[in-house]
Amino acid sequence: MSRKKRGNVWLGAAGLVRHSNGNWLVVKKKYSALMGKWSFPAGFVDVGETADIAAVREVKEETGIDCKVVAMIGFRTGVLQDEISDNLAIFLLKPIDENQPIIPQEEEISEVAWKSPAELKADKNVSVMIHEIAEHVLESGFDEILNVNPGDGFGYTSYKLYFNK
Repeated sequence: MSRKKRGNVWLGAAGLVRHSNGNWLVVKKKYSALMGKWSFPAGFVDVGETADIAAVREVKEETGIDCKVVAMIGFRTGVLQDEISDNLAIFLLKPIDENQPIIPQEEEISEVAWKSPAELKADKNVSVMIHEIAEHVLESGFDEILNVNPGDGFGYTSYKLYFNK
C-alpha cells in the first residue's frame, strides 16, 4: 500500500520471536532507513486484520517461520515530518516449530538469523529499537525505554518506545 493510501495515521506490527534458547529472530531489510540493519520482522496492518495477526503474518512472510502470539510487549509511536502518526505494536511471539527452516522473503529481506540479545547489543548494524530493547532486556527485563533517538534516516520529529516488564 502506498504512503498516500495509508493516510496520515499508520499502524504497523512487529514480532519479537524468541526461541527457547533465548535467541531472537531478526531480519535485514533491503530498503528504507533499516536497509542492512538487523530489525524485527514487521509491516503494516492490513484492512480487516488485527495487529497481533499482522505481526504473525509479517514474520511468516519475511522469514517463513510460523508463530503464535505470547503477549503484546511494546508500542512505538512517533511523528514523521510533523504530519504522519507512525505507530508500531510489538508482540512477543513463539515459533510453533523451533526447527522450521528459515526462508527469507527475497524481495524485501537480505538475511534472516537467530541472534542472542547480547550479540545484537554488541552489533553496530542493528536498528535503534533492537539495540535499546536488547540492552534493557539484558539489564532488567522488558520495561519503559526513555529518550530514544532513532536517527535522522526516518524523519521523526517525535519518537517514544514503551515496553512491558
